[in-house]
Amino acid sequence: MSSVSTGSTSAAEALAPAAAPRRRARGLAHGLVDDLGEKIRSQQLRPGDKLPTESAIMQAYGVSRTVVREALSKLQAAGLVETHHGIGTFVLQPRAAGMFRLEASEIAATVDVLAVLELRISLETESAGLAATRRTEGHLAAMREALDDFERNVAVAGDTVAPDFRFHLQIAQATGNPYFADIMSHLGTTIIPRTRIPAIRNQDRRGEYLSRVNREHEEIYAAIARRDPESARAAMRIHLTNSRERLRLAQEAAQREAGAAAPAA
Repeated sequence: MSSVSTGSTSAAEALAPAAAPRRRARGLAHGLVDDLGEKIRSQQLRPGDKLPTESAIMQAYGVSRTVVREALSKLQAAGLVETHHGIGTFVLQPRAAGMFRLEASEIAATVDVLAVLELRISLETESAGLAATRRTEGHLAAMREALDDFERNVAVAGDTVAPDFRFHLQIAQATGNPYFADIMSHLGTTIIPRTRIPAIRNQDRRGEYLSRVNREHEEIYAAIARRDPESARAAMRIHLTNSRERLRLAQEAAQREAGAAAPAA
């Protein structure tokens, strides 16, 4: 992938904000997402372009690193960019639709699934950080086996839920704190959104979706393997935030379609 646009405007130059980001915290992240998303859709940032570093984006927009990471996570979830650890974040070819589409009958179920994802973001982000400092070679081997099983089952359209859950449970066990694993075991495989949302399970682009999920898993694994707690926390947060954003975007689209289809009063 190219590191900059091949035209006269570099990715760094294209990054200049259209307007100062508005509001604080979450509002700033949404403003950054809107601005970068529009630049991608208008081809100011082209497919294959490498985005500037987090520090450069912070300077260009006058925002914190937390805001930049939240915005990049949302752009990843929307399928507009993809981050490769140690290399950078690259612009993808924009798509008209998200990773999957919900039926109107599935909207209610997404409310609880999104709530579980919020819990997981808090719980598993710290779990990943602790696992990076406390894991044994045995824990690492079990995580690797789960990821390999996941990848094999993607290729043959087999069960990916069990190895997905095993991977996350192994991270909880690697913390050395039994309460993390107890909570995960109590929640069980229902923490995996596709066990409860048929649209995710049966989507046409299932292989692409699952491959993206597993790439996020690999980022978590790599950080834990090299005993890097901050990167492990960041990778887990990105993975779970992406899951939440993918589902939230599909939920909003389904709600709009349901509203448009409703008869006028």
